Amino acid sequence: MTRFLGIDPGTTRIGYGVIDEDHGTLSPVAWGLLGDHGDGSGDKDTAARALGELLTMYRPAVTGIERLFFMNNQRTAMSVSEMRGVIMLTLQQYGVRTLEFTPQQVKRTICGHGRASKRQIQDMVRMVLRIREPVRPDDAADGLALALCCATAAVSY
Repeated sequence: MTRFLGIDPGTTRIGYGVIDEDHGTLSPVAWGLLGDHGDGSGDKDTAARALGELLTMYRPAVTGIERLFFMNNQRTAMSVSEMRGVIMLTLQQYGVRTLEFTPQQVKRTICGHGRASKRQIQDMVRMVLRIREPVRPDDAADGLALALCCATAAVSY
């Protein structure tokens, strides 16, 4: 069995998804927001601590993180980049192999084309992982999609 973690970094919310792959069968393990206290706050210390706890609890073999591809708002891009840096450092400190995926790579891997909508990705994630209810919040669904990308990419290594 191999465990994969997907992380969708944001300025105030960091979605994650954990899946297992066992002899070609993919299963959801957990998903949610890192360090979520219900107020949408996303300070870097809280994120690093929450990620450390997640890594200790689930011990993923590989983690996938969304690569910042393009943003119109420079201030938002800087905040997301800073959070990604904290996440990448924490992953390195825990010795977790990390893969990066652009949003288009995620869409192509999950839906077969790079212009898939958020809804299409969420529907495919639910179908592939056999999850009956909608995955909420959207950031967590994105985390599961990134974990699926990891599982797909790991096959080629």
